[in-house]
Amino acid sequence: MMPDDIRHMPFEEDVADLIAHVGRTVLSLRKARRMSRRELSETSGVSPRYLAKLEAGDGNISIGLLKRVALALDTPVEQLLVREDHQGAEIRHLTQMYRRADAGTRARVLQMLDPARTRAQKAERLCLVGLRGAGKSTLGAKLAVTFDAPFIELNDEIERSAGIPVAEIIALYGQEGYRQLEADTLDNIVKKHERAIVAVAGGIVSEETTFQQLLSRFHTVWLRTSPNEHMERVRAQGDVRPMEGNPQAMLQLRQILKAREVYYSQADHLLDTGGKPVEVSQAELSDLIQTYQILGSDRR
Repeated sequence: MMPDDIRHMPFEEDVADLIAHVGRTVLSLRKARRMSRRELSETSGVSPRYLAKLEAGDGNISIGLLKRVALALDTPVEQLLVREDHQGAEIRHLTQMYRRADAGTRARVLQMLDPARTRAQKAERLCLVGLRGAGKSTLGAKLAVTFDAPFIELNDEIERSAGIPVAEIIALYGQEGYRQLEADTLDNIVKKHERAIVAVAGGIVSEETTFQQLLSRFHTVWLRTSPNEHMERVRAQGDVRPMEGNPQAMLQLRQILKAREVYYSQADHLLDTGGKPVEVSQAELSDLIQTYQILGSDRR
């Protein structure tokens, strides 16, 4: 048998190497976050002198103190212990960026990296988004017949759930109350329907969490047309309120459309319905649905 002092040498060397690695990692992360040693000390509760020894590879830090340092550096404690190659460090950096990203960015990243999972989450649910007058209700109802799928107007579902019109919901509970009902109703549709066509109000983009839920659980199509055509179609439906007593109505409509375009453009597909008969837009949307197998086959 080998003497104890010789037998334990590799273990002692491994420990020393690990301590040095932890020190280098802490130093690297601290500098990357542009923190002084004093700032890290104040945030973690570990003394500057102890941190200096740690970063120099001389401090055999306890697990408790190491966890404090990790929290102060916004890093999982295990990341301070793992020896990574360049790819591992890159993955860690991407993980941290993902954790700090907003809901919309996370959803887009997941869709790019795992399209099969995203498609499974969306099942055969189609949602039409866009401003009022784009053709969501008209085209949605026609497609429901073509593809033998239920057609759901989200606001109609909200009214059925609440037992009162949307205008009264807003009057009683305000926009915040309406938005909560909108989110809850959308969630119920997802739970009840694997296959459906849904039309939502143009303002659903006002609540980012709800809109991202929609994007992640539905195949989405942005129906777009010009501001003038939006207004003319609404008036053709017999609603003159958008223009009545408001000479700035068209300017306001253009501003709303401009502000929402960044959200509508996150939809999976875009269909411009401007200057087209309903039949043409219906045929184009049907082709899109069949091309991407959103609702399965035409069931007429």
